[in-house]
Amino acid sequence: MAGSSEQEIKFFDASSTTPVDSRILEKMIPYFDKDYGNPSSHIHSMGISAGRALEKAREQVSNLINSKKEEIYFNSGATEGNNLAILGYLKANPNHGKHIIISEIEHFSVLNISYSLMRQGYDVTCLPVDKFGLISPTDLQKAVRPDTSIISIQHANPEIGTIQRLAELAAIASKGGIYFHSDSTAGAGTIPMDINEIGADSMTLSAHNYYGPKGVGALYVKKNIRIAPLFEGGFQESGIRPGTENLPGIVGMGEASELAKSEMDERIKHLLPLRRRLWEGLAQKIEYIHFTGHPDQRLPGHVSFWIEFVEGESLQLMLSMKGIMAASGSACSSNLKGKDEKDLAASHVLTAVGVPAELCSGSLTFHLLKDACNSDVDYALEQMPPIVERLLSMSPLYADHLKKMGTSRG
Repeated sequence: MAGSSEQEIKFFDASSTTPVDSRILEKMIPYFDKDYGNPSSHIHSMGISAGRALEKAREQVSNLINSKKEEIYFNSGATEGNNLAILGYLKANPNHGKHIIISEIEHFSVLNISYSLMRQGYDVTCLPVDKFGLISPTDLQKAVRPDTSIISIQHANPEIGTIQRLAELAAIASKGGIYFHSDSTAGAGTIPMDINEIGADSMTLSAHNYYGPKGVGALYVKKNIRIAPLFEGGFQESGIRPGTENLPGIVGMGEASELAKSEMDERIKHLLPLRRRLWEGLAQKIEYIHFTGHPDQRLPGHVSFWIEFVEGESLQLMLSMKGIMAASGSACSSNLKGKDEKDLAASHVLTAVGVPAELCSGSLTFHLLKDACNSDVDYALEQMPPIVERLLSMSPLYADHLKKMGTSRG
């Protein structure tokens, strides 16, 4: 429209993705059109140069989690990484038992793997979580059986922000000689992570969750753990992940890992006061709000909640019209339907922490980018109350509530 100005975007959806840092993009660009050699071309100079870039990135990723560089295997992202970690282990170790333990708030790539394995004769135990989304070490210990082959527990949940006490859980697996995997997509590059302290046997990372490019990830696999490839091909990534490496993306992931490692303390120090400002502001301004996840043991820039009588997609849409990009549910589940096309499926994460299924659609997640500022938070706090008021005025559930209370609005 002539004369209109483009609305400024306030991006509060860092759980779904992050923008590529300009410093990272600058490092990636030459590998598209100048240094475009194939790392598998070991003889000529461009192939050798590509191979060096690949190994440099491997070392940068390994430094992020304090592993050995030969324990890092590049792939296309978190979903492939989770599949490789679980199915690849079972393929390589078919006689290690047919019992698997996961939690009820895992990513769909882990949940759906488990459902598929159940159809193949595996027994899957799905651990409950408490109201904050935390897994009890006692519950895990009780679930372990002589035939338990794999324990896979998410490190941090992108929907409610809770960070598990992963080292305690991994120690139980180690004591029982059980392979322990963690989907660390939401935490890697965002919170400090030392694989030697955590004690996991494998760990999934994804570049685009910490300012790297989409379509590239890495799987950490502890030395001497056997993993088989999911498909056949060449001998890239030590034969565990065949196929020509996405070198520009891998270079980007390496640079993102190096920046995350060097800037992590600074980023966390910046985000914690913003999280507190947003949390406290919402608590003061929004009636019927309920926060989800652990109040302290959570991702640094993450605030999640649900509002009684308010439908989350409507709230998300109206915020979007004001330039505020937030999430209702996780990015991988927000398009799921319930019984019919008009019915939204309840979030499995929210039902797990005790939110009634009929209220789960009113959930929202704000996850701040590393360069967010006070004015971004204040803008969200300014826009939220009138939007919530409008949605409450349109809600038949809220009208019924007022009738029961014997009051009226306005």
